[in-house]
This record gives sequence, C-alpha cells and structure tokens, in this order.
Amino acid sequence: MRASFLRRIVFGAFILFVAAGGAQAQDPRRPAIGGIGSPVDAMIFYVARGADDACGRGCSEWIAAEGTVQWDTHKRLIAILDRQAGKKLPVIIHAWGEANLNVATSLGRILRDRGIDTTAGTTDVEVCHGRSEVDCFALKRPGGPLEAKVTLNDNLCDLACVLTLAGGVHRTLPAGTRMILSGMAIRNRVAPNVSDERRQGLTTLFNEQFRRYLREMGVEPELLDIVDRNSEQKRQTDVPPSEWLRLHIVTSSSL
Repeated sequence: MRASFLRRIVFGAFILFVAAGGAQAQDPRRPAIGGIGSPVDAMIFYVARGADDACGRGCSEWIAAEGTVQWDTHKRLIAILDRQAGKKLPVIIHAWGEANLNVATSLGRILRDRGIDTTAGTTDVEVCHGRSEVDCFALKRPGGPLEAKVTLNDNLCDLACVLTLAGGVHRTLPAGTRMILSGMAIRNRVAPNVSDERRQGLTTLFNEQFRRYLREMGVEPELLDIVDRNSEQKRQTDVPPSEWLRLHIVTSSSL
C-alpha cells in the first residue's frame, strides 16, 4: 500500500472522529477483540455461506463485517481478505456504536483497492442459534466459513456503515434499510482532553479529508453537509432511499 495510505490509518489510531447515536451496541459480555483499550464490541470479519442467491443474485458466500469500527479494525479486514486466495467475496456490513470514522474511510479504501462489492445487513449464523453471545463470538472469531443467511429486518446503516460502504465497487442497500446519519465529534482515545483550538483545527482537517475520500469513491460530498448540520444541532437525519441514488451512496437500489 502507499505510504500516505498507511499514514492515514496510523493517524486514525490516535484521534477519533466519533459518530454517536447509530445502531445500538450488542451484548457487553462479548469479549474484547483488539489491543489495549479496544472495546468489547470491536468489529470482526468472518466468511459466511448460505443457499443460492443468499447474498444477492449468484452469490452464496460473503464476508460478514460485524461490530464497532475501532482504531485497529483495518488490520482484521486486511487479514481476512488476504486469506481469500484472490476470491472477491462481497462484504456485508453490520456496524454499531461509536465509531472511528477515519478508520471507516481506511476500510473503504482497502475494499476499493481489492475490488470488493459492499452492502449492509445482519448475518444470522446457524450454529449460534440457542447459544450465548460469548459462545457465538468464539465460533465467529476464527473467520469461518459458517453456514448462515442474511436477515434484513430492522436493518440500519449509520455514518460508519456509509463510509465503509462507499468503498465498494458496487454498492447496494436492501429495501427497508434505514440510513441514519448523526454528527461527529473529536475524541482522543489516549488523552481525552483535547483543547478547543486543536479540536477546531482537527474538525476542519478531517472534514476536508472525508470530502476528498467521498469524491474519490464517487459519492457526492454533499453527504457531509448533512453530517455537519447534525453536529451543530446535535440531531440525527433519516436519509430516504431517493437520496441514496442521487448522492451516489449506492450504485443500485436493492440487494
């Protein structure tokens, strides 16, 4: 990868852009997955497979992206993609919680570089039925493959989901998905006290970087105008499907 790309990832490990108010966090008993300071619901990736057309027309195998985008999430995405021996499995995103949005853009760049398609949904793993969250997590952690199906009930796509989704070569969102965008805030996971001056400067810097990223991915940067207003007014916006295509967040309208 280019050195500048790696620098963006490393920088994101220290200063967090946090999107609050997205999908709800899962069972807090789920074990921690990342390094020191990584929360219990950090995103994992595993291969799932189902019936014919389980993940779209002609698609029966996919990579499930499940959890909160954190400072080291990109490492796990690279690892699972490297294990696919050249297969370009689509990535189905189920993101929740406060997320490192700088890393979310890094995930998107990795996916675009690998030529991967993206969508959103929940992967329902068969062997997890009747098991605890801890036991289910232990089954998913090695990376699969696991027999599963994609469920679309109450499907949410928050800002971290959208930024990751944007990296897909072909991007879809199933009918019935709710795209809920909140605002952003600066947070340093190592030293939480960020001065107002530093916060303002970083806000401007990251905003410019996110807009550049969206343009490179073919998504209208106007998306960030919604997020900026929500940051100022501390609210959320439910973006209707008609806007998904207009803003080029998706390249087609359904899974």
